[in-house]
Amino acid sequence: MPGQESVWAYPRPAIAQPSGAHVLIVHAGVIVADTRSAVRTLETSHPPSYYIPPSDIAPGLLRRARGGSFCEWKGDATYWDVVIGAQILPRVGWSYPQPTPPFEGLRDHIAFYAGPFDRCSVDDETVEPQVGGFYGGWITSRLAGPFKGGPGTLTW
Repeated sequence: MPGQESVWAYPRPAIAQPSGAHVLIVHAGVIVADTRSAVRTLETSHPPSYYIPPSDIAPGLLRRARGGSFCEWKGDATYWDVVIGAQILPRVGWSYPQPTPPFEGLRDHIAFYAGPFDRCSVDDETVEPQVGGFYGGWITSRLAGPFKGGPGTLTW
């Protein structure tokens, strides 16, 4: 559709770029994050992931989770739980404490999977989570796919 951004025009290897979009995460009536200073990552076939500066994440909700992972472009990832009262959303966020030089803008920022939260939005549009247990992209009507993550897309 006209005006859409095709994920197939995104680069490979991935890049990170500042985003002035209004990014909001709400769960159990609590604003988890609210920013216009996110950094989004773009990679061929993937909807963007939004990395939020810690100053725009509600204090006291994050707890370091066990384990980690490795991204060939960004480096070693750390995972985060979100704790709201007695409710724990395990490993719903990730960050790169020491990202590779091209991704220095992600340092100390945290990205979140959209699926576990009551609402995640970009510019007031509720997002759809990227399919697949590992991928953390946020899909809006402004994006054209198809998107990696569904059945049969592993080798894209």
